[in-house]
Amino acid sequence: TLVMNHRAPRPTVFIKEYEETYGNAFEPGTPPREIAQQILSDLNLEGAFGVQRPGPDGRLTINRQGMLSPRRITFTPDDRRLVVERMELETSGFLNRFHRRRGFQQPYAADLAMAISVDAVIVAMAFWALSGLWMWWEMRATRLWGLACTAAGLGIFAFFVFAI
Repeated sequence: TLVMNHRAPRPTVFIKEYEETYGNAFEPGTPPREIAQQILSDLNLEGAFGVQRPGPDGRLTINRQGMLSPRRITFTPDDRRLVVERMELETSGFLNRFHRRRGFQQPYAADLAMAISVDAVIVAMAFWALSGLWMWWEMRATRLWGLACTAAGLGIFAFFVFAI
């Protein structure tokens, strides 16, 4: 959290990997997502991605999501140029991508594994909290101290909520 929230804002830096002429052409009216998927397949960069609406000149920008090296692929249909750029690796950017990763919307194993692991952690934490409450209730000698600590914790929480 410290790295993600307490960093100086910097613009995202992309490093050009390569530029090439793209051999395939697309029929007019082909949906941008379909074009992007074909380009990524041809570049062997399949995986989770987003595509921006084409610009006035038809330029298509594809954002290939990746934990370590996200890429931006720009396709200009007029001259069929592809520019592939890689995002510079930085700690705060990596942590932000990891934190915001979503899994069930993409049909890829890594995204699915991430979503399942997050769900498993949530279930484990809920079980941990509920079993702790149950144990506290079953141990009669600790009920008063537990209640006092719970009240103190709620008071501190309320203080910080109102202080922010």
